[in-house]
Amino acid sequence: MSAYLEVKDLKKYFKTPRGMLHAVDGLNFSIEKGHTLGVVGESGCGKSTLGRTIIGLLDATGGQVIFEGKDITNADKAERMELRKKMQIIFQDPFSSLNPRMTVSEAIAEGLIIHKVCKTKQELDQRVSELMDTVGLAERFTMSYPHELDGGRRQRIGIARALALNPGFVVCDEPVSALDVSIQAQILNLMQDLQEEKGLTYMFITHDLSVVKHISNNILVMYLGQLVETCESDELFEHTLHPYTKALLSAIPTTDIDNRKQRILMQGELSSPINPAPGCRFAPRCRYAEERCKMENPVIEEVLPGHFVACHRVREINDMQ
Repeated sequence: MSAYLEVKDLKKYFKTPRGMLHAVDGLNFSIEKGHTLGVVGESGCGKSTLGRTIIGLLDATGGQVIFEGKDITNADKAERMELRKKMQIIFQDPFSSLNPRMTVSEAIAEGLIIHKVCKTKQELDQRVSELMDTVGLAERFTMSYPHELDGGRRQRIGIARALALNPGFVVCDEPVSALDVSIQAQILNLMQDLQEEKGLTYMFITHDLSVVKHISNNILVMYLGQLVETCESDELFEHTLHPYTKALLSAIPTTDIDNRKQRILMQGELSSPINPAPGCRFAPRCRYAEERCKMENPVIEEVLPGHFVACHRVREINDMQ
């Protein structure tokens, strides 16, 4: 079965006064239809840039994005307009992503109006009402403004807006990180219900590994623009192989004191993503790094069935433990 979305050697660089910033640097992966790919890593590792480049909000510097079997990397304006109906995004901050001068109904209706989906005002109002009901927004909020609502309801507007054109693929850019824990659970459950009901395919970007385990089929771990480990969600938590991923997992809070893992503290300075030098970008913070790690870029390889890692010493490290 061919992949619903496939990314090949994707790059996104930004020009800065000091040189080229490698925000996304040669990523390869695919997502099957109806599945969720979780993308995790520290702030600044390129997760959001990756999502925005895939759906065309940012132009790729190199590589390919293949969607439904078609290369959409250099799609023109007309093709991008058509792709907006199939590819959408839910932003991290549900307040700044909404126009403060638009009511709830106007915000949800905006995409429907731009793409001329509804022929009459009555049809438009009916569609907005259906979307509000789908995401759990009461009808009494129709004429409310974003500042009058709490974070959870604002994010429901963002979800309704993303679903308005019936897309198949949705980039979820840390959609629950700005919400209270109790509201996070509600939004995650809503998104899973919508995925099952509508057959949606998600790319779920987050820095919270406990969240990504709950919602993802596969997980991709990024570090300074590069892929360091990827496999199925359960496999990643059962057989963590990359030193960076091990450190991330050790930081997950737990109430199980008896079985709590020892926290792995990363020391050393972050490598600069601007004109990066050869070698593993995690090497300055890795306790297992040797001279080769600082000189030669590791190649992503299949270490276990379906489990890919970019680390020169991955087999040696995991044989030791």
